[in-house]
Amino acid sequence: MTDFVLDASVAVKWFLPPEHEQLTEEAVAFYRKLVQRETQFVVPDLFWAEVASALRKAVRLERFRRSSAEEAITHLLQCDLPTYPTADLLGRAFHIAMAYDCSVYDSLYVALAVRTNLQLMTADERLAKSLAAYFPVKLLGAV
Repeated sequence: MTDFVLDASVAVKWFLPPEHEQLTEEAVAFYRKLVQRETQFVVPDLFWAEVASALRKAVRLERFRRSSAEEAITHLLQCDLPTYPTADLLGRAFHIAMAYDCSVYDSLYVALAVRTNLQLMTADERLAKSLAAYFPVKLLGAV
């Protein structure tokens, strides 16, 4: 079994309508691996707020129904993803953010990947391009 740190950018693609998303097929294939127990994902606790925020934005833009967003959140919570507290990752994440000029939010995922010795799977091309040479960051679809 191969484990990954799961970026919120991948998880939201499991639920949002594909016509507004790139890499949806790759994200869904990745989700199937979770369902079939071929992989496991770990997340920083920030993940939950980021997913909910992305779903809220899709509802606000009328690309997604509120009831569907609520169902997505419920479903995701039932996946029982191991979650790490951001407080334990913050020191390293801040260092990464400062050294590589990226957000602390993104750096929390990278710090978790370093701490757990797992690859971070992201759909954020900018993040992958800027940090993959230095950290275990992989762009969804490039697997």
